[in-house]
Amino acid sequence: MEKTILLMAQDARAARNALATASGAARQDALNRMAEKLLAVKEELFAANTEDLAAAPELSPAFRKRLQISEKIFTYMLNRLREAAALPDPVGRVLEGRTMPNGLQVSRVAVPIGVIAIIYEARPNVTTDAAAVALKSGNAVILKGGSESIRTNCVLAKAMREALVEAGLPADAVQLIERTDHGAVKELLQQDKLVDLVIPRGGKQLIRAVSEGTRIPVLKHYDGICHQYVAADADVAMATALVVNSKCQRVEVYNALETLLVEAAGAERLLPPIAAALRTQGVELRGCEATRRFLPDCLPATDEDWDTEYLAPILSIRVVSDIDEAIRHITEHGSGHTDGIITSSLELARRFTAAVDSASVLVNASTRLSGGGDYGMGAVVGISTDRLHARGPVGPAELCTYKWIAVGNGTLRN
Repeated sequence: MEKTILLMAQDARAARNALATASGAARQDALNRMAEKLLAVKEELFAANTEDLAAAPELSPAFRKRLQISEKIFTYMLNRLREAAALPDPVGRVLEGRTMPNGLQVSRVAVPIGVIAIIYEARPNVTTDAAAVALKSGNAVILKGGSESIRTNCVLAKAMREALVEAGLPADAVQLIERTDHGAVKELLQQDKLVDLVIPRGGKQLIRAVSEGTRIPVLKHYDGICHQYVAADADVAMATALVVNSKCQRVEVYNALETLLVEAAGAERLLPPIAAALRTQGVELRGCEATRRFLPDCLPATDEDWDTEYLAPILSIRVVSDIDEAIRHITEHGSGHTDGIITSSLELARRFTAAVDSASVLVNASTRLSGGGDYGMGAVVGISTDRLHARGPVGPAELCTYKWIAVGNGTLRN
């Protein structure tokens, strides 16, 4: 008989208490065993994934791509588990410490948040990423994937729970809600006495519904309206390569480029080769009036385009007078996710990174780099555009909070 959501939350709390005293070596061992278990069930996993794909023929091509486990995605899942295992243990780090004049030894120490619920759509690799990040940081996790990936996720969860037991850790440190009805999410969001944090991964509608439907703290990001500002002094070959990679490497992800801003003084030199390279990749271009003077066959952009996260081969382009106008545009229309500048000027780069208030600000680099792996963090459970607690890629260290520990010797307050 399937456990109730309440019982799952209670079991997660008990598992969290057991993890609190488990060693970092035990958690590392469990993560390595998870990778081994995945290899052992590879055929079963691919068969389940094929069944999930066959059960939902109405899904869009982009959604199906996110749902499918290819050889590349499978290797990615294995690598993320192993990378998480190899990371330094974030639990128990002394963040600061001092000895007071009265002899009291005070330290601020990193500890797990507790029980984390992760609600997500489509991508089965989130199942392993979430388990890796949660376990590495000593947290118990309750996973609620989309109904479209239920067969795949069940195989993954079973393998990871077996790995936990073999490592001497509680299986309930990783639990998967197998119910596919919307009521399961609603019940999960009511467990504010047992669940410490909710992380929704999906579209704006999902994130808003989760945020409005619970008293549990929510770590979230809404849109990924990412910009590249190309200054007039930018190298044309570098700018072209960076814009194409930012937009085309994977159009359906949150750090893909959505709006290109080009300084007017360099637009005649920069825009045509950039546009030509984008068109060879099948990207539809929508530009402002100034852009269309340089690119006559570009479609006209509307006001709505500047506030749209396409997640598709569409790019909006605006010619701006200078860096100040670019910053104003990003401030007004950006989502605080990832924004970049392409320039040969150190002064412009410094102005841009200081003024643009986004979770990731890049200089002469693709927006697609704003993730955990490219920042040396290994697996992550998403990108946060919040300003409190975690911001940017959320890895094991970001799923820790802290406690103050004070040690005295009969020390009294005077």
